[in-house]
Amino acid sequence: MEFFRIFLLPFALVYGLITGLRNLLFDLHILPSERFGLPVISVGNLSAGGTGKTPHVEYLIRLLSDTYQVTTLSRGYGRKTRGFRLAGATDSADTLGDEPMQYFTKFKNISVCVDENRRHGIKNLQCLKHPVKVVLLDDAFQHRYVKAGISVLLTDYHHLYSQDYLLPVGRLRESKSGRRRADIIIVTKTPNVLSPIVKRNILAELKPYPHQKVYFSFIRYSELTALWGKPCQVKSGKKFNTILLFAGIANIYPLQDYLRNECNELVIMQFDDHHKYTEEDLHRIKQNFADIYSRNKLLVTTEKDAMRLLTPGLKELAKQLPVHYLPMEIDFHKEDKEAFDEQILSYVKRIK
Repeated sequence: MEFFRIFLLPFALVYGLITGLRNLLFDLHILPSERFGLPVISVGNLSAGGTGKTPHVEYLIRLLSDTYQVTTLSRGYGRKTRGFRLAGATDSADTLGDEPMQYFTKFKNISVCVDENRRHGIKNLQCLKHPVKVVLLDDAFQHRYVKAGISVLLTDYHHLYSQDYLLPVGRLRESKSGRRRADIIIVTKTPNVLSPIVKRNILAELKPYPHQKVYFSFIRYSELTALWGKPCQVKSGKKFNTILLFAGIANIYPLQDYLRNECNELVIMQFDDHHKYTEEDLHRIKQNFADIYSRNKLLVTTEKDAMRLLTPGLKELAKQLPVHYLPMEIDFHKEDKEAFDEQILSYVKRIK
């Protein structure tokens, strides 16, 4: 694999020159970057997905939405619509994208919008009858046409950006020097217990700038939830014989590790990130689940994948599957939680 990467180095060099030139044009103000008069918080990454943006956006929603009118603004990756769209009752992952649809399904006290042009999207939000007070930009670290008030950069504990390379050799969307634009760096998917020595080693590896705060978060899974029908009856302390997990997300390993502790055998059907399920896919899943010769079995997917099963034309077939999904949240280690919350809340209060 390392040998094969050598042949990709020229492409990575060209890619780096293109992204570097683009960033330089923004730095020199040749390309415009607009700041808005309301709190705008961007959550993104240097790598091509898989750092846990969605649960971190949801953490910010929970932190802010009881006090402020919050909206999420995403590009709406994979949707079949274009332009600005305010989520409504008739929407699905086809019209919004899977992540915005997840926000819309889970949080009834916020607005959910999509627009591939985030600057255009914010201007539309300001024209609504009841304008929003806080905008959360999902996956917008490279969207420099908007100057966020706070830019949150995520990096996976197991795949730090400092140890990665530019596409296509690695998974970086831009040079590591782009980290300078972040106000906050969050190391995601850490172990639930993290020693001070490990934290110091990571800080030395990331080399944050003086203006940057670094926090450490970890994943917390909730109860298994039936997508429809009756939920499974989980007996305390008893494992399933077999769990069939199907998922189309960038990094599946945290969920794999969690589910392996819940069963004797874990069978995995992995699809590409943001995979659009087809009838053929569902027939394969159904057949693979039926081929498991055990009554004590479970069919599991991610919350994000579950949103894609609810799309028109697929939902009726998907209802034939006893699908459960595993909601996930993030939390911060010890004093990091208080410090992070305070930094975000202080910023919102100041701008408001």
